Amino acid sequence: MFSISLQSPPAVSTEVTHMVSISLQRSMQTLHIINFSSTLFLRPILELLLVDIPPAFRAELRLGLQEALVNAARHGNCLDPHKSVRVQFAVTPRRYLWIITDQGQGFNCQKVYTHDPTLAAGYVHQECGRGVLMLKQIFDEVVWNEQGNQLRLCKHLSEGCRPLVV
Repeated sequence: MFSISLQSPPAVSTEVTHMVSISLQRSMQTLHIINFSSTLFLRPILELLLVDIPPAFRAELRLGLQEALVNAARHGNCLDPHKSVRVQFAVTPRRYLWIITDQGQGFNCQKVYTHDPTLAAGYVHQECGRGVLMLKQIFDEVVWNEQGNQLRLCKHLSEGCRPLVV
């Protein structure tokens, strides 16, 4: 079943209507929640996650969110269609926030990313590990929970804030 309670949501393909559900929770700000079956068909999900983002920031944030969602579905849930990815997100005038949770066992992000740029540079030419470096460039906060199956991404906005050129 598919239900949306967002203002002016983009058109969503009927092919994905069976795998996405959205609900809203009210607090001081609106927190949107999307749950979807593990898949790499992410275009309609990314459209929903970016619907309230100004056009100037969409390209770079789409790239980062796509990487995070692919990691959750592929590496976290092993593309098991019985497992889901949950995204909680909020857009405020000062920040954009996404919390992505998969149903996998998690991982040790310190094995994939290091703060030492000389060691991190080694990942540029490898098939795995580059995504974490990319996330660190696009978002102001990139934090995993202790288990490694939940990722918090945040982009802070300030006066004169400009998107990263990707």
